[in-house]
Amino acid sequence: MPAHDHILILDFGSQVTQLIARRVREAGVYCEIWPYNAADEARIRAFAPKGIILSGGPASVTEGESPRAPEVVFSLGVPVLGICYGQQTMCLQLGGMVEGSSHREFGRAFVTIEADCRLTEGVWAKGAREQVWMSHGDRVTRLPPGFRVIGTSEGAPMAFTADDERRFYGVQFHPEVVHTPHGAALLRNFTHGICGCRGDWTMGAYRAEAIARIRAQVGQGRVVCGLSGGVDSSVAAVLIHEAIGDQLTCIYVDHGLMRANESAQVVKTFRDRFNIRLIHRDASDLFLGQLSGVTDPEVKRKTIGRLFIEVFEEEQNKLGGADFLAQGTLYPDVIESVSATGGPSVTIKSHHNVGGLPEGMRMKLVEPLRDLFKDEVRALGRELGIPEEIVGRHPFPGPGLAIRIPGEVTREKADTLRQVDRIFLEEIRNAGLYDAIWQAFAVLLPVRTVGVMGDGRTYDQACALRAVTSTDGMTADVYPFDMGFLTRVAGRIVNEVRGVNRVTYDITSKPPGTIEWE
Repeated sequence: MPAHDHILILDFGSQVTQLIARRVREAGVYCEIWPYNAADEARIRAFAPKGIILSGGPASVTEGESPRAPEVVFSLGVPVLGICYGQQTMCLQLGGMVEGSSHREFGRAFVTIEADCRLTEGVWAKGAREQVWMSHGDRVTRLPPGFRVIGTSEGAPMAFTADDERRFYGVQFHPEVVHTPHGAALLRNFTHGICGCRGDWTMGAYRAEAIARIRAQVGQGRVVCGLSGGVDSSVAAVLIHEAIGDQLTCIYVDHGLMRANESAQVVKTFRDRFNIRLIHRDASDLFLGQLSGVTDPEVKRKTIGRLFIEVFEEEQNKLGGADFLAQGTLYPDVIESVSATGGPSVTIKSHHNVGGLPEGMRMKLVEPLRDLFKDEVRALGRELGIPEEIVGRHPFPGPGLAIRIPGEVTREKADTLRQVDRIFLEEIRNAGLYDAIWQAFAVLLPVRTVGVMGDGRTYDQACALRAVTSTDGMTADVYPFDMGFLTRVAGRIVNEVRGVNRVTYDITSKPPGTIEWE
């Protein structure tokens, strides 16, 4: 996006690197995350960043084979901010020293501001004691030439360092997380005050640029879009339709794993409201047949991804051929599928839009949202005039209910789960809580429990309800329903859903759990 200022974030493997990008973009500045060793000099110069941020990471700079920033980072003449591991490798590479410490800091800590610098301007004053979030064992013990100490903590005598002349800054704490209360302001000082970014990256600008890119990529080609009815694919479909009109045909594949009444709603919305060409393919027998006997979550995702593509290719052949397949892939999907070491990441779960594509797929991909985070996609949807009931919907995974049924997936289980999920969401909406929750859903457990109904003994399935709050899906807290609400929901489920006699509520945060169960 050459019309806008760029910030480059080099990733050393931190679990919260995405949060750096979120904070930078919230300030209206476009940025990208690259694995540190995928950033050669030519690529960095071509990107023309106004500044570079070095992320944290799990390695120790005291180890011989630990990651290092490309040398061009420090000779390019642009500001550099090192965070945690980023500060350590910057100081080491520029002539300082880093050592392990017996005084480690994890979680909340406090930094005493010993001096002023451009990064603290208008945010922290000399003499203040400020709360931050730390996660480190090593620490800088000798500064490189030109640096001075800005702040200290109990475990890090050089917790905040600066070289104002070269515009190099290092912080041992993590300004990107909400547990550093003024962290976003510090990052804004870096992007706007030090790097000189204009903060002009908006969804209105993104819309116009994305339309131009789609037209340039597609030309006179024909595009099929995998429409799921969720936020991502819906926004992608409307954006692409705005760019190329009837060159787009949406294919809605009903894999038999959607929520209650969802298929009918999707078809009606996109045919009637948006006047988009739409093919509705009921492939539930195919998907459920292929999933028979499959219990491994990764195999489920891969199977569903493969079948989606096969169905798309069948339908596009019926249309006389299509050149492109459009998807609602998001930036977190891309990042989480590539590790900071450049190879396969430690897989938490495969993303349907990234991990399930077969190597021999004949169509080229159009992924107009792959630069965006979820909240940015919602903002773009509103910019496009998509109704709130679509852009405000809770996230729903591409594999649908399949990953909310641990163990083998059957039509009977999917039908049961649909009823449980419908009741849960109905009660959430009736209580006016839907918009206060990031994601809410039910899971059908591979467990049978003894129960009593009337005078008889039952031996039926158990289900789990899950509802979380989050800002970005990277971390999540359980939603604190009152017991009256949960009791009401549980009562409806066991009375209305045949085959379920026990209801539990999942109170696990992320981490250590994931939001979805599989």
